[in-house]
Amino acid sequence: MSDMNDWCFACGPRNPIGLKLTFWEENDVYLTDFTAGPEHQGYNGIMHGGLISTLLDEIMARYLYAQGLTAVTAKLEVRFRQPTPIREKLTISGWITSKRGKMVELAGKITLQDGTVTAEGKAMVAIKGDE
Repeated sequence: MSDMNDWCFACGPRNPIGLKLTFWEENDVYLTDFTAGPEHQGYNGIMHGGLISTLLDEIMARYLYAQGLTAVTAKLEVRFRQPTPIREKLTISGWITSKRGKMVELAGKITLQDGTVTAEGKAMVAIKGDE
């Protein structure tokens, strides 16, 4: 990871206000955990929708980055199924659904510990360069 990526808002370890996400892969699914605090809320007790979108974008586009590809999100779609609470551990997962040339379609979701899905995402991600 380069010094510039160390400052990524979602995953950069050097960003003092970042989310500092760490990732792992299981059975072709990319995963991270996150617990939102009061600084991440929109309405009282509920995580801000922009940060929910950030989590989904990161889990999907970064999955390709973790595979050694340079990729950028071309389109992001988020479906908010129910409010995402703060102070509860969330599992964010992402996976590839299809590939067409340099475009990769991915899906993602945010799940509470009881299995409830609070948000779902779809992304079209463009692979940059000759990769």
